[in-house]
Amino acid sequence: MKIYKVMTQKDRAFGGKFNPEKVEEALNGLAKEGWEVTGVVSAEFPSFGGGRQELVIFLAKDV
Repeated sequence: MKIYKVMTQKDRAFGGKFNPEKVEEALNGLAKEGWEVTGVVSAEFPSFGGGRQELVIFLAKDV
């Protein structure tokens, strides 16, 4: 059986901003816990004044 995790740049591990070093650090930490990246997308979220794009990372691990 697998469990899944969804991370976005609003996740605390990323510090609220897109920073490649923070993403790498967070993903390496999760890999040590058995998590594996299964997909990455860029999603657009509507907001006042246009919209914003956000990185979404999907992870899975066996339990």
